[in-house]
Amino acid sequence: MTETDRIFIGGGGAGYATPEELLLKYANRHGLITGATGTGKTVTLQILAESFAARGVPVFLADVKGDLSGLARAGRADFKLHDAFTSRAATIGFDEYGYDAFPVTFWDVFGEQGHPVRTTVSEMGPLLISRLLELSEAQEGIVNIAFRVADEQGLALLDLKDLQAMLVWLGENAKPLSLRYGNIATASIGAIQRRLLVLENQGGARLFGEPALQLSDLMQATPDGRGRINVLAADKLMSSPRLYATFLLWLLSELFEDLPEVGDPDKPKLVFFFDEAHLLFDDAPKALLDKVEQVARLIRSKGVSVWFITQNPADVPEDILGQMGNRIQHALRAYTPRDQRALRAAAETFRPNPAFDTEAAIREVGVGEALVSTLQKKGVPSVVERVLIRPPSSQLGPITETERAGFIAASPVAGLYEETVDRESAYEVLKKRAEQAAAAAASAEDEAETGDPAAREFNTARRYSGARVSRSTAKRRGDSVGEAFAKSMARSIGTRTGSALVRGILGGLFKAR
Repeated sequence: MTETDRIFIGGGGAGYATPEELLLKYANRHGLITGATGTGKTVTLQILAESFAARGVPVFLADVKGDLSGLARAGRADFKLHDAFTSRAATIGFDEYGYDAFPVTFWDVFGEQGHPVRTTVSEMGPLLISRLLELSEAQEGIVNIAFRVADEQGLALLDLKDLQAMLVWLGENAKPLSLRYGNIATASIGAIQRRLLVLENQGGARLFGEPALQLSDLMQATPDGRGRINVLAADKLMSSPRLYATFLLWLLSELFEDLPEVGDPDKPKLVFFFDEAHLLFDDAPKALLDKVEQVARLIRSKGVSVWFITQNPADVPEDILGQMGNRIQHALRAYTPRDQRALRAAAETFRPNPAFDTEAAIREVGVGEALVSTLQKKGVPSVVERVLIRPPSSQLGPITETERAGFIAASPVAGLYEETVDRESAYEVLKKRAEQAAAAAASAEDEAETGDPAAREFNTARRYSGARVSRSTAKRRGDSVGEAFAKSMARSIGTRTGSALVRGILGGLFKAR
């Protein structure tokens, strides 16, 4: 079982199958881990991460419960389950079993339990921003207008304040812009701004900004050839499920857009585990589901293996489920008619084994036991086998905060992302333009005062009273500076459409890294 072209999942013993292995050549055909709460999905994820890393494949996973940080520490003989682990290893014929630690890089959107991980508003794109904010169709249209105008005007949307400033500018110039892009309702802009405020209050603003995450930092290997395991601290992030799902989907789309085609490699370039996958599909519009299906179907040619982890296969849409060639099914409970239908459907997704009834086996398997089917020669699914999952080599359960801090300090990306960079972007440019417009307006008033005593007296009174120039007075003087600026901007938009940036499959920019 020391072959480098496969990983050992589990197997043998009385009443069980021969050892079940996953061929690395077919690992990029994606996978699915399902089962009820408490049946062993997290440990299965842990042993897969260990195995891929040991074969030189980098891994990215989200730690939704805080348990997977133990990958960074070797298991110990004084652990209470030591005897059970060694006994199981002997039972299933896992002769090379031993304790080991693995190279781990910790990440955290909030920058508290790992290196900060950020993207820019432009890279996330209008589709995912709208999904994140749960916007209506009309509101999503305005977000698309904001991105389009920003692209055409060369305004970088890096953080939330850039998007907020861009929306304010759209509202102030809604009339000339509506002639080109369609209706821009002030009420819709207000609703979007409120959603952005809620996101900011939830800490979501930390996701946006620079320096943005470089994908190459997720695909590192150690000098001894092991792949690094990237662990995203998601226990706090899960309090905002939509933010969690949108972030992981953005990362998946970035991998799809940035990585080159590699065909069918001997092993994946990266394995991506998407835990709590049902959050991605809950209430998702069809347009988004179509994009996810497209990414899942095509990203394997980039050498990326995607694994969804959820409670029930029914949580994953059928078109996407069909892309999952490798499957590990832990126990399902069937207490209601709906549960029974879901269990029956789960059994039907496996290639049947005449040695046992698949539906009954899904009910009966215990903790740490599963039904497994993997792709074998020529990519054909194996018959389903009932196996004991091999025990983990790394520590079962979380490490201490002190240990985590030590790993973060010693990380190969330490210091690269900790300090934020706030370069000139849409917020600063629009602010500067507003200040210039205000200065031009004041200058125009001063010029008017020198040649018109009545205007001087009027403007002096206005400054002290705070009153605005009446519409009729403004008409007599011609267009105000603000109106002239809006018209100039509208004309500029009409002549700069050719400079718009090209957006990718989920809204991110095609860009050189």
